[in-house]
Amino acid sequence: MKQISILFIWVMMTQFVWAQPDRWQQKANYEMSIDMDVNTHRFNGQQKIDYYNNSPDNLNRLFYHLYFNAFQPGSMMDIRSLNIADPDRRVQDRISKLQPEEYGYTKIKSLKVNGKTLTQGKDYNVVGTILEVRLSNAIKAGSKAVLEMEFESQVPLQVRRSGRNSKEGIDYSMSQWYPKLCEYDYQGWHANPYVGREFHGIWGDFDVKISIDNRYILGASGYLQNADEIGYGYGKGTAKKPEGGKLTWHFKAPKVHDFFWGADPDYTHETLELRDNLTLHFLYQKNETTEGPWSKLPEIMKKSLEFIEENYGEYPYEQYSFVQGGDGGMEYPMGTLITGERPLGSLVGVSVHEWMHSWYQMVLGTNEALYAWMDEGFTSYASAEVMNWLKKEGALPGTAEENPHAGSYMGYINLANSGVEEPLTTHADHFKTNFAYSMASYVKGAVFLHQLESIIGEKAFDKGMLEFYRQWKFKHPNTNDFIRIMEKVSNIELDWYKEHWVNSTNTIDYGVKEVVQGESKKKTKIVLERVGVMPMPLDVLVTEKDGSQTIYNIPLRIMRGEKARENMEVAYEIAEDWPWTHPTYELVIDCKLKNVIKVEIDPTRRVAEMSRDNNNWSPE
Repeated sequence: MKQISILFIWVMMTQFVWAQPDRWQQKANYEMSIDMDVNTHRFNGQQKIDYYNNSPDNLNRLFYHLYFNAFQPGSMMDIRSLNIADPDRRVQDRISKLQPEEYGYTKIKSLKVNGKTLTQGKDYNVVGTILEVRLSNAIKAGSKAVLEMEFESQVPLQVRRSGRNSKEGIDYSMSQWYPKLCEYDYQGWHANPYVGREFHGIWGDFDVKISIDNRYILGASGYLQNADEIGYGYGKGTAKKPEGGKLTWHFKAPKVHDFFWGADPDYTHETLELRDNLTLHFLYQKNETTEGPWSKLPEIMKKSLEFIEENYGEYPYEQYSFVQGGDGGMEYPMGTLITGERPLGSLVGVSVHEWMHSWYQMVLGTNEALYAWMDEGFTSYASAEVMNWLKKEGALPGTAEENPHAGSYMGYINLANSGVEEPLTTHADHFKTNFAYSMASYVKGAVFLHQLESIIGEKAFDKGMLEFYRQWKFKHPNTNDFIRIMEKVSNIELDWYKEHWVNSTNTIDYGVKEVVQGESKKKTKIVLERVGVMPMPLDVLVTEKDGSQTIYNIPLRIMRGEKARENMEVAYEIAEDWPWTHPTYELVIDCKLKNVIKVEIDPTRRVAEMSRDNNNWSPE
């Protein structure tokens, strides 16, 4: 009997050590209803959240985002914009000049937790854009709590992302508009004040009812439940409603971490069914500027999805809405707000970019505050690939580029030379300049991926991108999670790449120091040098007089492996590893010196070399 017990304990311990359970996720199911007064731009709201504490911790506090409170003079967003060296041109000093009737705010009228009414001042306080709640009875690990709230909000005059009366004449851009429960995960609470950067959220089901003047047409996250009653292109109802009354729009959005909507009485609403379970919605104000580009957008987005799903994974929802509004382009679950008065190329570009966020923010849900580059950078990389493919297919005017990421490399080099670069590990709100944040998140993040392809090879990279999406959707992955996927598909260690590219501002620069005869006349010695701090594996292309070419791949010793052959048109050889401690490296090849006419480092230009002046050698 004792032996059986020991065996049972050993088996259980072994399973614990080797099992890889999914990372736990909180869940928040929202029921909300609001009543909008379009004359005062205010609405009263009721909210009920079924909050599932799937964490191993008992929670004695709760936090909510109250985003609209940022749009008041003296807010953290206002002061940050007034004091940063390069303020966002869309904000600058505009918040400081808002009048009371133009402010944004959310006021809590009542709050209950599991039926118990909480008292303001004693149990909860509004601190800027965060509602802090203290619980006398903790929400126990593994239990559910019911959170009920009544609130009143005023929609701000549009300053950033959300608000009313945009420059293009859109009445309401309703993003980040409701009291939103902050995320709690393995790193604890994420109750970041809203100062204009990115966001983080809890997946759940949203059931939202919006009562508004019946002249208004809405585009939103989710599926409209009463389409026939509403009409306006959604169902079989009448196209126009008499003035004076209200319609209640009822949306349900499953497994999302946010909910947006846009509203205007002058929207044109068009739809395109891509398949039985996917419909695209397009809502915009038709005029001389928008009519041509927007009329072409549906078919181009349909074409885009072919490439996107093949390379990055299947879109998991049954609708997506492109809604004119906001102040540029801003992504949300199942839709986006984008400024609509653009030429076709710009409209397609921003539409592709915002839709790609559905993969890297809405489904994978990386914490944009901590890893903005994992969303913006990955999205920028994929968008460039999609746009280039559309040109190849003739769906967009223009010529496809050999390297669609060349612009990102140029942007990164400018950042690295600027003197203001900060590591990608910097919290999005804490970058000292908007320039450093934008270049790091969008540009250096995109280069991270294309450069990684040069390290592990195209085949492993493509497999890894799909595997990352498959394994980590709806799980909030971090940097290590992505690196581990790429290590597994390539059988190459990549921790060094993360440590240099993500955790530091070290730069890359390699050069051909000299090309001389080897120990025998039949051999040539190519001496390479590492000028920059960051080590990288190298492809070195050698061209001979007879036109033959060979790529010599030089792995780093710390990779503990090497990439497979990519280019089948030239010879390929794996050279000896280069230890990162050694500033120089000798590549000896079986070729007479007189027959070597060119030596080139990184012929595919996927390595972010600070200078390419020293990358080539040819005999004088």
